[in-house]
Amino acid sequence: VQLVESGGGLVQPGGSLRLSCAASGFTFSSLRMRWYRQAPGKERELVAAISSAGGNTNYADSVKGRFAISRDNAKNTVYLQMNSLKVDDTAVYYCFARTVTNYDYWGQGTQVTVSS
Repeated sequence: VQLVESGGGLVQPGGSLRLSCAASGFTFSSLRMRWYRQAPGKERELVAAISSAGGNTNYADSVKGRFAISRDNAKNTVYLQMNSLKVDDTAVYYCFARTVTNYDYWGQGTQVTVSS
């Protein structure tokens, strides 16, 4: 499985970004997908997760009501819509995939910086 993230960048507090993660090399609709993030000096943390069919989602408490994870199985892509961004959301965001046999794959990460 190859995962390629895009959509990161610099945004002001209160702004929005949408991250995308394009997957290849596997049947995307069978993959459980997640977004993680890692801020400088901190451990990597789970941000959001979505089931293979997209019917179930979960979020970290810190992003509930502001972030939304979604997927388009026809495009082999998972998204993370981030609204009302805060300085504390600054981190490298990683796409993660888990196969039905519980093999895990990571993307290379995309930097999100929230700053005025």
